[in-house]
Amino acid sequence: MASSTRLSFILFFAFSLFLQGILGEIICEDLPIDACSFSIASCGKRCLLENYAGKNGKTEYLCRTSEVVVERMAEYIETDTCVSACGVDRNTVGISSDALLEPQCTAKLCSPDCYQNCPNIVDLYFNLAAGEGVFLPDLCERQRSNPHRAMLQLMSSGAAPGPISNIEAGDLAEVPALAPSSI
Repeated sequence: MASSTRLSFILFFAFSLFLQGILGEIICEDLPIDACSFSIASCGKRCLLENYAGKNGKTEYLCRTSEVVVERMAEYIETDTCVSACGVDRNTVGISSDALLEPQCTAKLCSPDCYQNCPNIVDLYFNLAAGEGVFLPDLCERQRSNPHRAMLQLMSSGAAPGPISNIEAGDLAEVPALAPSSI
């Protein structure tokens, strides 16, 4: 990221935190694209980065409020520290468990820096893993002791669905996102 772009993002982020303090509200649709993924709106729903073909055929992005409810968190923009520690990408479009199939991603997600310090990202992937029939703490334990076996367990649990943005909005129900309280 160019230094001027990084400075702009830092200033916008600081200003948004200032406004959040005054107004007390995070609205996904008002977030900049590079702060959307892994954020939680004031209403407790996850923000979702979507892409679409613009008028000129170029891919464009927008941030919107998903129907995925986070039970114990609201008004939260994920930190760069956690994004880096957990090996996730702020430019992630949709919400998908596909990243769990990548050994490097699972290793970073299960690392102490992520698993013990980044409850928002761990909560998200805990629920995505549960949707695949996998208990994330068990997957992380296997990841630490035998990474290949962890991947085999995850792959044998069934195919990972595509991003939530591919699902019709009317097909979504509010889904509570519950992770273990020990995280």
